[in-house]
Amino acid sequence: MAHKVTTRRTPGSPAVPEMADAVRAFLRAAGLDPARNPELAQTPALVAGAWADEFLDGYRLDPRAILAERMPVAQSGQELVVLSRLSFTSVCPHHLLPYGGRAHIAYVPSRQVVGFGQVVRLLDCFAHRLILQEDLARSIAGVLVRILKARGAGVVLEAEQVCLALRGGRRRGSRVTCEAWAGSLRLDGELRQRFLGAARGD
Repeated sequence: MAHKVTTRRTPGSPAVPEMADAVRAFLRAAGLDPARNPELAQTPALVAGAWADEFLDGYRLDPRAILAERMPVAQSGQELVVLSRLSFTSVCPHHLLPYGGRAHIAYVPSRQVVGFGQVVRLLDCFAHRLILQEDLARSIAGVLVRILKARGAGVVLEAEQVCLALRGGRRRGSRVTCEAWAGSLRLDGELRQRFLGAARGD
């Protein structure tokens, strides 16, 4: 008797062919058959590839691995490391619609710092998932304190939500701002103002 061969996937790894089949089924259910419309012939494969490689690749990234390489600092106090105006995109888990804008991220080092590129990768690690804007901000701030052992962290996300622009109220050009604070940046109002001033370019 022949045995069925199954392909084992690691947690978080996408099954791209099955994703393409699902997109094809969705289009057919919407009355649009890719087999009959040349413009849609490649759409299932293209959509599946985009989601697997760009919108959901954050599930395959590990925050601990991203922050593993560190550099010591000579002293630790209330000095801020601020990265501002970082572009980002993400997808809302409710309607699977995108949102994006600018991220401002700061942390107060304890004994170690990481490269600026690592902070950018940390942003993408969580942004390239199905996640609410509020949870995205909290996740980044929390990891900087929990894993990097920063004294404090703050994240401000300014984004245009497509679901707000194109659905419901249809408020084009509107922006949503979410903040998250952890450690000393949660407790110290003056420190928060220093961060917000740096993010604004004051």
